[in-house]
Amino acid sequence: MVYHAGAALLDLKNPEIEISRLKRPLFSPKFDWEKQGDVNDVVFPEGVTLEKDNLKIYYGCADKRIGLAEVSFKELMKNLI
Repeated sequence: MVYHAGAALLDLKNPEIEISRLKRPLFSPKFDWEKQGDVNDVVFPEGVTLEKDNLKIYYGCADKRIGLAEVSFKELMKNLI
């Protein structure tokens, strides 16, 4: 089994309401250090920061390391709306 990172847009006042969700994973394990570890083939977001248009996603990799993925916030929102 492979665990991917996804993204969804939730209602600000009631986060139980999902407005939209990406149809494909935001990112998936592709590097050896994401594919091999205590739990293989796993990426799981842990936190984010936003610097201008750059969304930095800190994530766990195979339960052994920490990675950083970066995406354009505007592009992500365009895909979600």
